Amino acid sequence: MVLLHWCLLWLLLPLTSRTQKLPTRDEELFQMQIRDKAFFHDSSVIPDGAEISSYLFRDTPKRYFFVVEEDNTPMSVTVTPCDAPLEWKLSLQELPEEASGEGSGDPEPLEQQKQQIINEEGTELFSYKGNDVESFISSSSPSGLYQLELLSTEKDTHFKVYATTTPESDQPYPELPYDPRVDVTSLGRTTVTLAWKPSPTASLLKQPVQYCVVVNKEHNFKSLCAVEAKLSADDAFMMAPKPGLDFSPFDFAHFGFPSDNLGKERSFLAKPSPKLGRHIYSRPKVDIQKICIGNKNIFTVSDLKPDTQYYFDVFVINSNMSTAYVGTFARTKEEAKQKTVELKDGKVADVFVKRKGAKFLRFAPVSSHQKVTFFIHSCLDAVQIQVKRDGKLLLSQNVEGIRQFQLRGKAKAKYLIRLKGNKKGASMLKILATTRPSKPSFPSLPEDTRIKAFDKLRTCSSATVAWLGTQERNKFCIYKKEVDDNYNEDQKKREQNQCLGPDTRKKSEKVLCKYFHSQNLQKAVTTETVKGLHPGKSYLLDVYVIGHGGHSVKYQSKVVKTRKFC
Repeated sequence: MVLLHWCLLWLLLPLTSRTQKLPTRDEELFQMQIRDKAFFHDSSVIPDGAEISSYLFRDTPKRYFFVVEEDNTPMSVTVTPCDAPLEWKLSLQELPEEASGEGSGDPEPLEQQKQQIINEEGTELFSYKGNDVESFISSSSPSGLYQLELLSTEKDTHFKVYATTTPESDQPYPELPYDPRVDVTSLGRTTVTLAWKPSPTASLLKQPVQYCVVVNKEHNFKSLCAVEAKLSADDAFMMAPKPGLDFSPFDFAHFGFPSDNLGKERSFLAKPSPKLGRHIYSRPKVDIQKICIGNKNIFTVSDLKPDTQYYFDVFVINSNMSTAYVGTFARTKEEAKQKTVELKDGKVADVFVKRKGAKFLRFAPVSSHQKVTFFIHSCLDAVQIQVKRDGKLLLSQNVEGIRQFQLRGKAKAKYLIRLKGNKKGASMLKILATTRPSKPSFPSLPEDTRIKAFDKLRTCSSATVAWLGTQERNKFCIYKKEVDDNYNEDQKKREQNQCLGPDTRKKSEKVLCKYFHSQNLQKAVTTETVKGLHPGKSYLLDVYVIGHGGHSVKYQSKVVKTRKFC
């Protein structure tokens, strides 16, 4: 046992000050002329009954030691890989004899003991390779010094280790139920409901636990450590020490020592110079979500994408220690298939599109054709239109007001039109597809469809307005409607539906209709005086232009107010 304590002291020696020397009868026997510095700096002693966290550099093994003081002692060692598979093995070291020769009474120099431990491979007890949380458990272990060696061949990574000689009473990790699976109880287009059996740690032992649900599109996770490694691009273990530096990478915080005080008391743990500084590893953001829900064992995940496969994991946490349930995966349901509206050649179709929604239309000319013309009249806000011919995208544009698109035709071709609403609100539009555009069904419009009111020409019973026309001869009708003085923008917006024609107005609101055009666009402007109004009243004025096919388009409404005194 004395020898065991000497070996433990020797392993911890790199953590002491370089200038400090152990009080011995013969100091020369304890001079540590260490040949393999990296081995000592990357080796540590695992405390009994505490979980430690550390970092591995790719292809650089790290060794930990654990002491069992008495024979026939139960022992458990658990290794948790985080974001990369690990190779690890546990072995029992053969300790050197306490004396160099019989009857000499002189102990061997510690240097010789150290070399003997390094050179001895020891007896391998267990080995594992993978990314599962794996444990070595023994109900009766001999006393001795146990070595845990870990290696990551894939990439730099971090991990956790827990070792104890009292596994029966410790039970640091929350227990899983006899059926540790996560079940999908309900599946929708954007939601998935999960359920799992409660942990015995909560239901039987009455200890406080909480559950965390993890959702991602890549794969299931086998430990919460692996989840946190994905979530954090700059966590505590991303600030990793370089191997071989003159300080131990062991995380003293797990023993309850604050790292700040440690740095002050031990000069060799002070912040290294920039030349020997720590590497900072950055990672791209990943599509992963972690939701902790308390002690509930049913949860609905929302805001998912339709027809998408997701992976779901549940972790039970007790005093910062966690255990993973057996995760599951599910694909959300597809969006309800849109009903496709058939367009007839030369016929106008009225279409309503929900906010952020979409509508699909199909146009299949019955005869061969050289060109196809689409007339689109967006009644309210802008709408996006996409046109595909036999699966090939021909057109993708945003449309406001009236637009006309002419595409090259193809024999027996079929056209699929997709109309997508915007984020502001619902969209209404009229659409016409034809292979014979002799006369346009919709009237042509000027770039500016505002109505201009002349303030100086206002009277107590009339208002004079003007609007622009085009080179094409069209019929214009003007209508008036009395409104309240507090007529606001919301009411005005409801009136701005350009697809509502004169047929929706009362006959008493009609002022007059007239034909107008001008070959000179600079002079394509007309004025009209609206009479028969009441003093001090507000009126909503609308101008409709009516095309050859009878379809009308409304200019932007205008509110005018007559003079109260004349």
